Amino acid sequence: MASRLRTQELITMMYWGHDGIGGWGFIVMILNMALFWGLLIGAGILVYRAVQGGGGASEAESARRLIGERFARGEIDDEEYRRRLETLRHGAR
Repeated sequence: MASRLRTQELITMMYWGHDGIGGWGFIVMILNMALFWGLLIGAGILVYRAVQGGGGASEAESARRLIGERFARGEIDDEEYRRRLETLRHGAR
């Protein structure tokens, strides 16, 4: 009897007077685990991209593409297009 009472006291102390975490506790635990791993994997991807340089186009390529788009839309004429490309060629290292 004393042993059983001691076990019941330990269980009560361990769960702060409750009988366990119940059904919602398991759901919250699963969601927290998914959130934890999602954040950890997302942080890893961000670090990898920062180390690798993002894998995107260089600034000069982006500028050339933008100038080409503006020329295609007729926002700049042929002379302006060529002048800006020449500036990019000499300015880009």
